[in-house]
Amino acid sequence: MAEVTQDFKDKVLSILAEVCESDEIKKNPDLQLFDEGLLDSFATISLVVEFEQQLQISVPISDFNREEWATPNMIVHQLAERK
Repeated sequence: MAEVTQDFKDKVLSILAEVCESDEIKKNPDLQLFDEGLLDSFATISLVVEFEQQLQISVPISDFNREEWATPNMIVHQLAERK
């Protein structure tokens, strides 16, 4: 498992909060994004684009599995594995 720095986690959570338009993401990193209606298929595409632009981490949309990317913490760890 890749090491996750606080700086990296903060950047990912900021991007998520911006795309999902909710600061709740920063307060509750185990929030179920899809179940809460904060993330949908359109927002997922925006999120993947932002990760590539801001973090230089490419995530093919075909690799974006909702079950593996369901919470902010899960997304942080998925991205850490790809950097």
